[in-house]
Amino acid sequence: MSVLLKIKDNLKIIILTILFLYILTNLFGGQRGLFAYFEKKEVLENLKIKEKETLEKIKNIELKNTLLSQRLDYDYIDMLIRDKLMLGKKGETTYIVIDNED
Repeated sequence: MSVLLKIKDNLKIIILTILFLYILTNLFGGQRGLFAYFEKKEVLENLKIKEKETLEKIKNIELKNTLLSQRLDYDYIDMLIRDKLMLGKKGETTYIVIDNED
């Protein structure tokens, strides 16, 4: 009986302690907690960087696509042939420059 009286006398303290612990656990843990906030913030920054890189790739591909569309840019095609296939025009001498920065 005396235990029940002590619990009854300290009921407000017990309820406030439980409520405080509940709020504290939800503040730091869970999907909406403080740690999850920082993780999601880092993920968001990484996604923004990845989005910028992807947009740059898309612009580059669109530029290449327009250069190889119906109106051919012969200078660009010539540059591609020279760089990728290492070919030159008739009568030209092709040199490969090796950069030694040792």
